[in-house]
Amino acid sequence: MAFMEKPPAGKVLLDDTVPLTAAIEASQSLQSHTEYIIRVQRGISVENSWQIVRRYSDFDLLNNSLQIAGLSLPLPPKKLIGNMDREFIAERQKGLQNYLNVITTNHVLSNCELVKKFLDPNNYSANYTEIALQQVSMFFRSEPKWEVVEPLKDIGWRIRKKYFLMKIKNQPKERLVLSWADLGPDKYLSDKDFQCLIKLLPSCLHPYIYRVTFATANESSALLIRMFNEKGTLKDLIYKAKPKDPFLKKYCNPKKIQGLELQQIKTYGRQILEVLKFLHDKGFPYGHLHASNVMLDGDTCRLLDLENSLLGLPSFYRSYFSQFRKINTLESVDVHCFGHLLYEMTYGRPPDSVPVDSFPPAPSMAVVAVLESTLSCEACKNGMPTVSRLLQMPLFSDVLLTTSEKPQFKIPTKLKEALRIAKECIEKRLIEEQKQIHQHRRLTRAQSHHGSEEERKKRKILARKKSKRSAVENSEEYSAKYSNSNNSAGSGASSPLTSPSSPTPPSTAEHAPF
Repeated sequence: MAFMEKPPAGKVLLDDTVPLTAAIEASQSLQSHTEYIIRVQRGISVENSWQIVRRYSDFDLLNNSLQIAGLSLPLPPKKLIGNMDREFIAERQKGLQNYLNVITTNHVLSNCELVKKFLDPNNYSANYTEIALQQVSMFFRSEPKWEVVEPLKDIGWRIRKKYFLMKIKNQPKERLVLSWADLGPDKYLSDKDFQCLIKLLPSCLHPYIYRVTFATANESSALLIRMFNEKGTLKDLIYKAKPKDPFLKKYCNPKKIQGLELQQIKTYGRQILEVLKFLHDKGFPYGHLHASNVMLDGDTCRLLDLENSLLGLPSFYRSYFSQFRKINTLESVDVHCFGHLLYEMTYGRPPDSVPVDSFPPAPSMAVVAVLESTLSCEACKNGMPTVSRLLQMPLFSDVLLTTSEKPQFKIPTKLKEALRIAKECIEKRLIEEQKQIHQHRRLTRAQSHHGSEEERKKRKILARKKSKRSAVENSEEYSAKYSNSNNSAGSGASSPLTSPSSPTPPSTAEHAPF
């Protein structure tokens, strides 16, 4: 496929960050093995689910592939004798369900290609490294000065974004990184505007943005080249990782968990906030802040991957902030993601869950104050502060930045308007997703409450009371009828048929005013 060809008609742009859940519905024993029937669901909609059939050997193969992450995953052990017993199969099914729960709730594992292919083979059967190589090869036909040194296999978390180590033929010692990425579900720019904005990125000059050497795009993907940095990203510094290693190996299970020094936290935090403010003031949507998207150049942080929002790619932390309806603009998304980044810089690891109820001891209470304003229950419920507000907080307000480089990023008026509309569309999809999640959560809570043991007891007590009340009312009604019957018989015997009956007293309803 030529690099400038159009994408296939009707191409489905999946949001790879939507969580997959998996429940083993049944098992069936064949001649020499057992198959497990698994119901997989994408997101909150039961309608968006499908069945897959897996053997224990499939789980074992997946687990072996995930060993690179260095985690101790709870896969039930192998058993050669007695593995067809009914009790053993039932016990193993429980163990495999627990295994599925662990890998689908781990933020890094659940987003990796290995797990996605295991649970959703229909949507993740393509070889994206091969597709990227085809695209890159077509590009090199028109730009022969570049040459691929080697693929940088799985160094990032995105399934549809691939990296290659490059060199320029007449400068063989200089190393560069080429990134290729497919379109995402939030690509709302027209093809023309999209390509113009991608090609504009090399002109962006800012002391805290990592320079793009070359950028081009077609209607279905984009290709960018930057200088290779041996030191790697801010996440590599925090996790003491090698930049070329696979993402799972680098960040899933760090050998030593240690945060940065207070002065580093202050300086890096201030630099990142300054560049976020610059982009917000320019009307350029970002929404992709995390420690792997911050390159370290000496003591300077430089932001990476400005192209992600143009491509319409979903954020690394989307499954977090999509839970909170007050985080509904790209500016507030950036602030919330900054909270995640600050937590990682402070404690050397990501938070166990968000919102964070209480924060461990930090190098300064000023750090905790910023974390509380971005990750606490109150912040997630009520909304994020602005970047300007964070810059005024004590942790960053006294940091002196020394740079002589003047920021430059000229975006034509027409493209600014296109960015504004695209940003509104991205936010609209986020708001709609948050609304659906909120409604689903309310419904689930109501059903859970209705099905709780306490509620069942209450309903039984009410049913008994109602039954007793009904029995009493029936008994009284029967007694009244029996009494009336006896009275009628008595009056007929003692009174002449012609005697007038006593007048019935009028009811209060008859005299009630209209």
